[in-house]
Amino acid sequence: MFAELECVVLDCPDPSELAGFYASLLGGEVDRPDRRWACDAEWSTLHTPGGLVLAFQRVAGYRPPRWPGQEMPQQFHLDFGVTDLERAHEEVLAAGASLLGAGDEERGWRVYADPAEHPFCLVGT
Repeated sequence: MFAELECVVLDCPDPSELAGFYASLLGGEVDRPDRRWACDAEWSTLHTPGGLVLAFQRVAGYRPPRWPGQEMPQQFHLDFGVTDLERAHEEVLAAGASLLGAGDEERGWRVYADPAEHPFCLVGT
């Protein structure tokens, strides 16, 4: 091994807004001082309680992915394990997510989009 994952970076139109959205889902600290980067209007971070860092970078002319179509492919998505799918569904909608699809109700997951329209899934654990 010669590398360690520093963070996962999502392109978006408003880094601070998206960091706040993910903080409402995961908890953690938005824009905690960190020697590895500077937070400003172009870059925001979320240090999650589990140690993962999500970063959000402003992109001029940002064009969101479209799920399930491939005209603007999603490229990657995040899966979040939840113990109560119905409660989590209500909470992510209240936080600003939108439901993209039912996913697979039998297997216990649903597909959403964050405020910058990145797809993510809630997966019942």
